[in-house]
Amino acid sequence: MKVIVFKENVFNALYSIFAILSCVALGRVCAFYAPLLPSSLYGLIIFTFALHLRIFNAEKIKSSVIWCIKNMAVCFVPAGVGIMNHFELVKQFGITIVAITFVTTFLLLTLVGLHYQRYAEREE
Repeated sequence: MKVIVFKENVFNALYSIFAILSCVALGRVCAFYAPLLPSSLYGLIIFTFALHLRIFNAEKIKSSVIWCIKNMAVCFVPAGVGIMNHFELVKQFGITIVAITFVTTFLLLTLVGLHYQRYAEREE
């Protein structure tokens, strides 16, 4: 029984890797021909549409996505190292960076909230 579960987990992991890498590759192709957005963003858009259109099975990908979210902190280590390498810039522009972060977050949340209210009113 454990062998069957192990094989299923390995298959789901390989299926997830194939789904993600194929979307990343298509994103790079899109970015090459239409360089309006970064290739990773194109890849995310393609991955979202593929899941929405059920080209890829979301249930098979779910366990890999949960694992990636649990280990996402590893992705922020290079950013932290980069901040420490350019600490003089952070000291010089730190207040500006924080202000821009708060203002843009506030604007984004406000616009999303207003949009949702308009959408909810239409649904009623």
